[in-house]
Amino acid sequence: MSLLNIFNVSGSGLSAQSLRMNTIASNIANAETTASSVGETYRARHPVFVSEQDGSFSSFLSDSAGAAQGGGVQVAGIIEDQAPLPKRYEPHHPMADGEGYVTYPNVNVVEEMADMISASRAYQMNASMMESGKKMMERLLTIGQV
Repeated sequence: MSLLNIFNVSGSGLSAQSLRMNTIASNIANAETTASSVGETYRARHPVFVSEQDGSFSSFLSDSAGAAQGGGVQVAGIIEDQAPLPKRYEPHHPMADGEGYVTYPNVNVVEEMADMISASRAYQMNASMMESGKKMMERLLTIGQV
């Protein structure tokens, strides 16, 4: 892996974690929203990441030193959580169905906050990796100086 590849890997990680934090924020913002029907009720969303590889399949298997090459991360898509939607008995709520139940999103705020902390730490790690790469490049430029 070349030194310049550090910026590609950490940059893709920064973008992925930023998207992850935005998705989590959307889930938290919609945690208590209701809708008139189950089909319109907000469902929690989660990004799906895949590894992006450099070059051909053979370079994916090993580089000249025999270690696997990484090309960063790519967002494959955002999926909706298919967990059942919780219902609460609130007969006086304007969105209650005929039996008095209101359907709420399947967002667990505690899990979302834990995921946000994880995404924030991953973002910090990628930013730190980019800073380390920058320092290595600066030191590399000073090697030939007297």
